[in-house]
Amino acid sequence: MKKIFKIAKMELQTLFYSPIAWLILVIFAFQTVTNFMGNIESYVQSQELGYPVSSITTRLFASPWGGLFTTVQGYLYLYIPLLTMGLMSRELSSGSIKLLYSSPVTNWQIILGKYLSMMIYGLALIFVLLVIALFGSFTIKDFDFPMVLSGLLGLYFLICAYAAVGLFMSSLTSYQVVAAIMTLVVLGLLSYVKNLWQEFELVREITYWLSISGRSGEFIRGLICSEDVIYFITVSALFLVLTVIRLQANRQKAPWTMTIGKYSSVLLIASVIGYFSSRPALMTYYDATATKSNTLTENSQDVVAKMKGGLTITTYVNALDLNDLWTAMPAQVKQDQERFRQYVRFKPEIKMKYVYYYDTVIDPRQDERWPDKNTQERFQEIVKGYHLDSTMFLAPTTIRKQIDLWPEGNRFVRLLERESGEKTFLRVYNDMYHHPFETEITAAFKRLVMELPKVGFLTGHGERDVKKIGDRDYNTFTWDKPFRNSLLNQGFDVEEVNLNSPIPKDINILVIAEMRSELLPTQKTNLDQYIARGGNLMILSEPKRKEYMDPLLAEFGVKLVPGQLVSISEDHAPDLVVVKPTKEGQELIYHFDQMAKLEYVVVNPGVSGLEFNPEKGYKAIPLFVTDSLVWNEMQTTDFVDDTARLNPDLGEVQQRYNTTLALTRKVNGRTQKVMVFGDADCISNGELSSGHKGIRASNFTLIPGSFFWLSDEEVPIDVRRPTPPDDLVYLSEKEASTWTIILRWIIPALMIILAFVIWLRRRGR
Repeated sequence: MKKIFKIAKMELQTLFYSPIAWLILVIFAFQTVTNFMGNIESYVQSQELGYPVSSITTRLFASPWGGLFTTVQGYLYLYIPLLTMGLMSRELSSGSIKLLYSSPVTNWQIILGKYLSMMIYGLALIFVLLVIALFGSFTIKDFDFPMVLSGLLGLYFLICAYAAVGLFMSSLTSYQVVAAIMTLVVLGLLSYVKNLWQEFELVREITYWLSISGRSGEFIRGLICSEDVIYFITVSALFLVLTVIRLQANRQKAPWTMTIGKYSSVLLIASVIGYFSSRPALMTYYDATATKSNTLTENSQDVVAKMKGGLTITTYVNALDLNDLWTAMPAQVKQDQERFRQYVRFKPEIKMKYVYYYDTVIDPRQDERWPDKNTQERFQEIVKGYHLDSTMFLAPTTIRKQIDLWPEGNRFVRLLERESGEKTFLRVYNDMYHHPFETEITAAFKRLVMELPKVGFLTGHGERDVKKIGDRDYNTFTWDKPFRNSLLNQGFDVEEVNLNSPIPKDINILVIAEMRSELLPTQKTNLDQYIARGGNLMILSEPKRKEYMDPLLAEFGVKLVPGQLVSISEDHAPDLVVVKPTKEGQELIYHFDQMAKLEYVVVNPGVSGLEFNPEKGYKAIPLFVTDSLVWNEMQTTDFVDDTARLNPDLGEVQQRYNTTLALTRKVNGRTQKVMVFGDADCISNGELSSGHKGIRASNFTLIPGSFFWLSDEEVPIDVRRPTPPDDLVYLSEKEASTWTIILRWIIPALMIILAFVIWLRRRGR
């Protein structure tokens, strides 16, 4: 060890006596401080302007858009080759390598000594970042230091891996510039290797593992994974061993075949280590973030824990579905599997299969492009245009024997199937994110382990249609499969219900949306039976349906206020009433609490006020309420050409009105839940797809919030995390500017002075 330390000390002396080491250190400090303080100043400015800030630690250090560690990761590969290019090349070009060969030191001692010097220099770079992190810990409220330390560890591993590569390249040539260029080339290959031979499964596993691209990314985000730790150790050791083999070949003049054999053996061993270290069952994790943002929420973990036995996720890729053709092609399989990595972490036995086929899809663009071609001919055009292997795709007749995907439109879809036989689909969606999040994935998993609530929509009395796409209908949040937040994709089953027969026992929530005719005696009996057994209900009314809705609402002690609520506004029609969640509503349903914190409201285009009488045995909780300037208009019905005026003589009262109530009572040992709305348009297709200028409306929040409560908080899945506490910077704009000058200019200047002093002392000697 003494010889290794002596070699490392001599290498460091040579390094720091040269301007390149100091120049890199100074530039590195200047760049990192400029990045960090620039972001700090922007947060301070936002604070002083009154804008809220949050997750400051993550945004400053790990943001993919300018975070300090993310930026550093992007340009480290430019610095390390400049440091390592002379490690062995200098010895080879000067002839001093012969002195090393003749001295009583082994090849391993030479290499480890030089590598140790790079590790120590890497610590100097990390120390610069540590100083910045310490500054952040003193100036940021509840600074997430463990996450930052994880990022520092990842960057240090990256530096060490780069240094090992550079050391090996330096041993191959006596020209330092050539060594630097070769290092850059190899680092580029290590980044690109994950794109090679992806069509072969075993090779795919190895080449994807060998890639260094983004390897420190999880460290930076605060997640330490055994696979990444082993990767950096293995890659660093690999290139160190290759360097030793290179020195032995030069020192002993071994045959080239023997040298090649040694290189191949080392590469094989590294590949085997990589393959087994990337097996999910052998991987361990540590989430260093304060809110465990890299880990499934507890609700999702509970669902996964209930799923005993194997699980297979089969992805069906249709060649004619051009929106998702490339999502899971062989070259993208490993990237696609990353979408389920958090789940595989807790259930390593998950298997992922991919089935490629072609079949008819509804696509107007293809109809315009190939109006006269059938499915087979269109497939041939796509195969030819995209240079695909047509033999990998199953024909329509073959895939239809395996599974019927027409109900899914033959679109990109995944089938989740347990060993015990339970199955469900997991879809992609027509929004900017496209792929499912934890909420949708866990909801699909939950379908496999338990009976989830089934929602019945009452029909037969003029109610809103849940299958049509009209403005007044409810297709958007019930049946629309490509819509992320539809009930189907959030874990519910949906079914139309007719009261001509008893309501099925598997219906847990009954939705009655604006009846426009009265119930027949038999129908009322069937409804009363459902209510008596404690079934949950969502009842949505309209001001014009008082005649038919009041008899139903009377069963729960609720009555529609006569007339229609109006609110005078310069910008909007009087019948457009804005309501806010009550304090009780925020405490009852977390969705409404989040709405209130973000200052969102609900818009009701025509709404009745609700009155409540507790004589029916229910307890009422007001969820949404108007302001005190609203009144119940009894006379005006044309709000375009006529003017609404308050007229107390007609029974019009200006006050706050409840527009949504939550009712509860105990029935058969459980809590029956009923939610009553004075407006059915507020969650219609038309209202959910429209906007009102100047109003921060969040009507859609009514849907997940209401059904979350009505389903006894089963679905949609609650994936909330603790609010990040780091939401304040303890600096004013002036103080931030002062510290920017100190850190950006004075500290690099002191480093330059120190370098100059060392240079003068050396000259004096």
